[in-house]
Amino acid sequence: MPYPLSAAAALATEPAVPPLSRRDLRSLTAGPEKKILVALARRLPAWVSPDHLTALGVLSMAAAGLCYRFLVVSPLALLGVNLFLFLNWFGDSLDGTLARVRERQRPRYGFYVDHLADALGSICLLGGLAFSALVPPPAALGLLIAYLLLQIHIALKAHTTRIFQIAFGGVGGTEARILLGAMNIGLLLWPGRAWMLTPLVWLAASMLIALVVIDGIRTGLALDREERLHWSD
Repeated sequence: MPYPLSAAAALATEPAVPPLSRRDLRSLTAGPEKKILVALARRLPAWVSPDHLTALGVLSMAAAGLCYRFLVVSPLALLGVNLFLFLNWFGDSLDGTLARVRERQRPRYGFYVDHLADALGSICLLGGLAFSALVPPPAALGLLIAYLLLQIHIALKAHTTRIFQIAFGGVGGTEARILLGAMNIGLLLWPGRAWMLTPLVWLAASMLIALVVIDGIRTGLALDREERLHWSD
């Protein structure tokens, strides 16, 4: 009786590597951001690798979450959150660009690691927010669940449609960081309006879930129509 193949052996026996998903990035800042990232990638020293930048992105999100936790010590911790959000953007947005500029791409590896890093980073950031006293833990947990649901939807859509959609309605990761950073500055300047944050968090969670439901239905119907065409009468 033959033994089952290991995962590595099974991959080795595949006749060809499956086609990769096409990136679909139509966010508001995509144009100028791409030029900035390419310019930065060309100026980075040779010893800096995409993996270093990915690690920087994850560690920065963890540090941003800690800064939210330290708000009980000083409201200036909000500036720390913004600093680490910038470093997260630098690492998370530049790792793939650096690989493409140096022609050292690992698309499947990058897709997998980036999604895992984003999930870990969101857990760290929103976990810190949950213990910051800015919002009740259920609100932060609701937003985390909604965000992870969106990430699952993006990954499944990329696998089934071969389109890796990074932004929805012009809003992608960079725009989300800008909005969060602006919110932090607003909380620092007008602390008396912190009560508005909880409704905003619930609103953001509701919008993400609605986005997944609407785009999920649209994607499912498109796949259904496409595959019915292959049926034989």
